[in-house]
Amino acid sequence: MDDADWEVLAQWRAGDPRAGNQLATTHFPAVSRFFRSKLGDDVEDLIQQTFLACVEARDRIESSFRSYLFAVATRRLYDHLRTRYKSREINTSHTSFADLGTTPSERVACAQRSKLLQTALRQLPIDAQVALELAYWEGLSGAELAVALELEPSSARSRLTRARDLLRDAVSALGGNVENLFGDYQTSG
Repeated sequence: MDDADWEVLAQWRAGDPRAGNQLATTHFPAVSRFFRSKLGDDVEDLIQQTFLACVEARDRIESSFRSYLFAVATRRLYDHLRTRYKSREINTSHTSFADLGTTPSERVACAQRSKLLQTALRQLPIDAQVALELAYWEGLSGAELAVALELEPSSARSRLTRARDLLRDAVSALGGNVENLFGDYQTSG
């Protein structure tokens, strides 16, 4: 865990509500971006549910706060999809947001390359899209990604490798070049 997050989490566990607010303030933009890129702007409830789950589990968080937070966010996303599309069986390893008929966030798709990347990402299975976003846009390390996805590290690496290959194929099918897409995005992992 990031030393600063550990310190703040320890203060929060000791009863300092300002420390909890600091963690929420620090990580709110990333959680908001995580949900908005998939579901659009109407995600306030999911964001609140995610942070509430962290409040309720603050004494049990053993991994980095960030990876725990994204594990909760991913579970909330999947729960939301199952509830929203209860008439359909959703297999997140094979179903994309394009398959579900949701529209991409207008704010994400502002430049031509962003539009191409967003379109390609939305055609991927949800598991693949989530893995790529957490690794590249949210900068989770391999170990943090494994915790967030609730997988063994080797399985998380395999999912990420598979997701990259699927993204390359999707971008190529749309007439783009994946090597030129990551210039605007911070990557790690």
